[in-house]
Amino acid sequence: MRARLPVAAAALLLALGATAGCLGGPDPARTARTPDPAPPAPAAVTGDVRPADRAAVADGGALRWAVDAVPATLNVYQPTATADSALLAQALYPALFRPDAHGEWTADADYLTAAEATPPGQQPQVVTYHLNPRAVWSDGTPLSAADFIAQRAALSGLDPAYTAARPAGYAAIDSIVQGADPHEVRVTFRRPCGEWRALFGPLYPAAETATAAAFGRPLPGGAAHPTAGPFLVSGYDPAAGRATLVRNPYWWGEPAKADRIDFLATPADRRGPDLAEGRLDLAPLTTAVDRAGADPAEAVRRAEALPGTALHRAAGTGLTQLTLNAAREPLTDPLLRRALAHAVDRRHAADAALTPLGLPAAPLGHHLLAGDQAGYRDNADALGTADPGRMLDAAGWKRPSRGGTRARGGRPLALGLLVPAGSATLRRAADAVAADLGAAGVAVRVTEAPPEAFLRDHLATGEYDLALFSWPAGSDPAGEQRPVYAKPRPGPDGTPVPGSNYARAGTEEIDRLFDRAAAEPDPAARRALLQEADVRIWQLGHSVPLFQRPELLAVREGVAGAGVWGFSRPRLQDIGWSTG
Repeated sequence: MRARLPVAAAALLLALGATAGCLGGPDPARTARTPDPAPPAPAAVTGDVRPADRAAVADGGALRWAVDAVPATLNVYQPTATADSALLAQALYPALFRPDAHGEWTADADYLTAAEATPPGQQPQVVTYHLNPRAVWSDGTPLSAADFIAQRAALSGLDPAYTAARPAGYAAIDSIVQGADPHEVRVTFRRPCGEWRALFGPLYPAAETATAAAFGRPLPGGAAHPTAGPFLVSGYDPAAGRATLVRNPYWWGEPAKADRIDFLATPADRRGPDLAEGRLDLAPLTTAVDRAGADPAEAVRRAEALPGTALHRAAGTGLTQLTLNAAREPLTDPLLRRALAHAVDRRHAADAALTPLGLPAAPLGHHLLAGDQAGYRDNADALGTADPGRMLDAAGWKRPSRGGTRARGGRPLALGLLVPAGSATLRRAADAVAADLGAAGVAVRVTEAPPEAFLRDHLATGEYDLALFSWPAGSDPAGEQRPVYAKPRPGPDGTPVPGSNYARAGTEEIDRLFDRAAAEPDPAARRALLQEADVRIWQLGHSVPLFQRPELLAVREGVAGAGVWGFSRPRLQDIGWSTG
């Protein structure tokens, strides 16, 4: 239930990023993939950052940070919000809880002195927040219940006048009132919400969310728009591609180490040269390396050789998967989908995608959790142990005696595999998947779609057979991931509306498991429900998790506390120049 980008933006961010809630191939002589006798590869490690020791970080100085664009808004709940909106918001707005490196929530003492919920099973569920009495907006107004009330009204869906991306959980709230004093906020839920810690992060001032008109305006920060973080906006020019944050003189917590952070819109192909020439201090390089073409290892070597910088790299929080379009013949047959899923060698795809980047070839085995999240396990054995070739035979797709492409009723088993154009990482993975399926007798043709058309003209319309892209993993998978796997419901004309479920496959049972997990207050019980949901998703043949999308970030030598953050979020007040 954390702030999540609008669905389309989230999909584009991760599916195309390499190009732009309470809810080595197999032996061609092989006819089908056989189980790999080697032990399973270790799960991916998400993130590569060493927390800053504030005592070793100098006071003062400026940081220059490359972003894709200075966002039009800092309100992450608006449909036009981007990943850069979320990055800047982390320096400017409260988040009551923060995810750690494994996606587990911890209270942020800058904003909360305590928070407690009624015991599991007690109804109604009430969460009491004890706000830090020193926490104030930059206009001097204390954080209060009014901010919570206005944000709930904007994000609950009760008022259609608000055009908002609505994280799960807000609709479960029944009422919000001030508690025993102005710093106590009591939130009562009409139905249980197990992932309540993900709510109100970021929290915006009531003036920005209390009316639909106010909520709908772009939020650029500045004196007219109060903030409550370690930094303030001192300059904001999306057209010029520059946003400048400076220390917040009203900040009550540990002061920011840097005097100023300049976020600079920098095209991917300019980031390497700008780092080399000393014009940037932090720059994501995932896109630049991914666009390098046929030799990504050489692109990584060039990134490692940039003078005066260090390259951080790790598995990111994007879960890359092969999605099967269950509404398109012949993939309407769940037996065929399961057979195809079983024929894909996930380690082969991970090796093709990640090894050239210097990352471990860690295959992904869960639709909902990343490799180092609590509760992760590889559930691929839910597909069974039968040979994929026999599974294809059982589905009626027979292979000619001399080998070649399988067929049924005279129709060859030929499928298209769609990837966004320009992503060398996804293209390498797609070629590996095509080789695996080809070894099983499935003719696969890899095609590319322009980034702007990949979602709009293909995923959203169902004009594809197989597709390769990534979804964001988060700290509240029960709420965030449910729309991706929810059973499509009939629209006004009776045609199923897929929403975010681009595979167009779902069941009532999976929906119920997500709903139960979202309402479950006990973390262990919630993880058990998510495991069961993941098993059912595997058995449905919805999609095949492959690997976690890689992330690379170049950091200038001497900058402390920066790297690939993974599930954790940058604590921007701790980032600065080392005293060493």
